[in-house]
Amino acid sequence: MEKKLRVGILGATGMVGQRFIALLENHPWYEVVTVAASPRSAGQRYEDAVAGRWKMTTPMPEGVKDLIVMNVNEVEKVAASVDFVFSAVDMSKDEIRAIEEAYAKTETPVVSNNSAHRWTPDVPMVVPEINPEHFEVIPFQKKRLGTTRGFIAVKPNCSIQSYAPVLTAWKEFEPYEVVATTYQAISGAGKTFKDWPEMEGNIIPFIGGEEEKSEQEPLRLWGKIEDGVIVKAEEPKITCQCIRVPVLNGHTAAVFVKFRKKATKEELIEKLLAFRGLPQELELPSAPKQFIQYMEEENRPQVSLDVDFERGMGISIGRLREDSIYDYKFVGLSHNTVRGAAGGAVLCAELLTAKGFIQAK
Repeated sequence: MEKKLRVGILGATGMVGQRFIALLENHPWYEVVTVAASPRSAGQRYEDAVAGRWKMTTPMPEGVKDLIVMNVNEVEKVAASVDFVFSAVDMSKDEIRAIEEAYAKTETPVVSNNSAHRWTPDVPMVVPEINPEHFEVIPFQKKRLGTTRGFIAVKPNCSIQSYAPVLTAWKEFEPYEVVATTYQAISGAGKTFKDWPEMEGNIIPFIGGEEEKSEQEPLRLWGKIEDGVIVKAEEPKITCQCIRVPVLNGHTAAVFVKFRKKATKEELIEKLLAFRGLPQELELPSAPKQFIQYMEEENRPQVSLDVDFERGMGISIGRLREDSIYDYKFVGLSHNTVRGAAGGAVLCAELLTAKGFIQAK
């Protein structure tokens, strides 16, 4: 790309906004030129606005320290400075839906980490290796919004990344019933142990709204475009429990699966290792070379050893074995704020750029 696209981060001072900034440092296609946040942060240098609240383990990129934080509600002003935006705003769902549509209507593409538009019928919710064809719904959305280049695209919930790609890799064996329990890191709530000391040595068996997302969002990934909207798939039926555990980064899932077509363990592992998508074919900058790795050791995957596989963009699977009630069971691990949040959104943007949906204004 001759000239980097100008990127804005909406909600730049929060944890996911910070992750966007960290991931986009030295990106070959994109340059963060605008950071926007709530009115209380507006007008400050970015470094001052997040003083004492930088949650990444890597240093704050030099290129953003002196950027003046803009008021995210000044939509026209922010939009005028960028080619597209990543959205990680912390607002109510109604407010998020409204502000993301407002940005789209300024002819600014919005790639969102938020859940507010995941069920808007003409908004694609995409894991680029799983359902890139859903981006083809964007022209229908543009017609509704009255735009020529502005639109909204979203990525799904972080909790499903550790098992939805696996079930996709196995689709020829027709999985039809799934039981999953996810053990979710505290960064999924935007927290560190400093912010949330009561999580140390503790487990909380409830995460608001997570179980419904974990059961329903994979079905939307596997759905089809019909009459300009995305219609979710009917199967597999998924039931899920979501538990908060004392881990900083990394969502683990224990999953049980029933198949309509018989498969051997060797066939299932072979499908995992061979599973590739459009990001790998196009060699997109953030795409993992190996999307899913299978680990033979009985005690893997482990958060402390495996969460950063492929820079946090890959998925680790282990303990695949036959089950006495279901056909097979396995354990999955994904990085919730990289693949599951900001990194997944960056990969979506890269694919949208490669397909011509995102261009310089």
